[in-house]
Amino acid sequence: MEKIVLGGGCFWCVEAVFEELPGIVGLMPGYAGGVSPDPTYSEVCGGLTGHAEVVEVEFDPDKVSLEDVLDIFFSSHDPTTRNRQGADVGSQYRSVILYTSEDQKAAIEKFVKEISGEYRKPIVTEVKALDVFYPAEEYHRGYYGKNPGQGYCQIVISPKVSKIKRKLVSER
Repeated sequence: MEKIVLGGGCFWCVEAVFEELPGIVGLMPGYAGGVSPDPTYSEVCGGLTGHAEVVEVEFDPDKVSLEDVLDIFFSSHDPTTRNRQGADVGSQYRSVILYTSEDQKAAIEKFVKEISGEYRKPIVTEVKALDVFYPAEEYHRGYYGKNPGQGYCQIVISPKVSKIKRKLVSER
């Protein structure tokens, strides 16, 4: 099994789109990339911890490649906007990939270089080694699945999940 930590806006969105990908064996929303130890959701939302909302993605590389994980990640958010995704604004919503090995780093850099021509603006996704990951509070875990009727879920997350489902079907 491999792990990578991804941030592409609200962690509820990132977690929800990866639930659709075969080969994913674990998803954990949390916080990483900052300096404050053991942050809470309200502290991260305050924007002073330096942490981003992220999801630790555990996957089976025999069933899904890192490139497929990255493809879903980049397809599910706008990697050209700094410190925001849609109406979610702040460094906690930045596009970030936190790798767990040098092999992952090389693959990420290659992938980003290959797709950069698909965007009109430069990709601003931060790529750095994972230092420490802090799991989010329990109520954030599986949020979309537990709250599909909630307004944010219907307006923001559902369209992203639908887009990824269509992408996965078209690639089969």
